[in-house]
This record gives sequence, structure tokens and C-alpha cells, in this order.
Amino acid sequence: MAERDMVTMSQKEMKRVHVIHKVREGIVTQREAAEMVSLSERHIRRIVKRIRDEGDKGIQHRSRGKESNRRLPKALVEKVTRLYEEKYQGFGPTLTAEKLLELEGIAISKETVRTWLMESGHWQKERKVRRHRQWRERKGCCGEMLQLDGSHHDWFAGRRPPCVLMTYIDDATNRI
Repeated sequence: MAERDMVTMSQKEMKRVHVIHKVREGIVTQREAAEMVSLSERHIRRIVKRIRDEGDKGIQHRSRGKESNRRLPKALVEKVTRLYEEKYQGFGPTLTAEKLLELEGIAISKETVRTWLMESGHWQKERKVRRHRQWRERKGCCGEMLQLDGSHHDWFAGRRPPCVLMTYIDDATNRI
């Protein structure tokens, strides 16, 4: 019984309800209320009417708690999951989506496939582990190791053919 009396709302909605109550009590005008919550006066009038008719629950959006009209059918989710288990096991979401379109004629995005596979437990988020380059000691003597780098560029601004600037750096002394 208590659940029917409970209204869940965001901070933004709580502020709006508070301001609308002030409007209904005559403390604040509709114009001032509109400025306070960054809405139009017309929208404030609509909200005042809804709260008067339905109570504080009237502030909530009508589609809260409902499924999206664009939601894909459960049968399609089950079909894609079954196909993944039977044919595309080990494929990533992108390749699975491509193969579903190519071979099965099912056009869904790779992100949708990824979400469905994660929900069914067939796919997990994997972080790519970067291999760290191993640190090495500098060479002890000058000339023991030279590092070389080249840069291809039109260094002479079209007056001559493009050239390569070569740079040598001594590892021990850092001298160019």
C-alpha cells in the first residue's frame, strides 16, 4: 500500500515540484517560476494543471518505466543468441553483426549484438593490455650505439626534389 504513495523523482523534478507548489500557494508568479526552472510560462501552466489533477506524480514523464517503441522483439534476441552459439562462436560482435547481415539477412548494429551477447554471457568486455617496453641502460661509451632517424619531406619548398633529413643520436652522450 505504501508503494502507491511513493513517488520517485530526480533532483531536477524535485526542484520543479517545489517551485510549482510555490506557484499554487501564490508566493511566486508563473513567469518567475518559468525563469527559476528554465521552462516556458506555457509549460509551467501545463505542469501546474497536471500536479493539480494527479498530485506530485504528475511531474514525471509519461514514458518513464515503459519499454521503448523501438525495442527489438525478444524472438530476435533469442534467434541471434542461438545463431551465435551454433555458427558464430568465437566471433567478435562486429564480425557477428556483419555475418548476420551477409548470411542470415538480419540487420542489427554491432553495439546491439555486443549488448545481447554480454547479457547472455557469451561476450565479456576485454581491456587491451598494453605491453610495456622494457627499459634498458644507456651505453657506456661514446659511439658504442648510434640511433638514427629519417624524415621524408619537401625540405626545399619545391625548388628541388623531396629529400630525407637524417639524424644520428649517440646513445651514451645524447649528442646529435
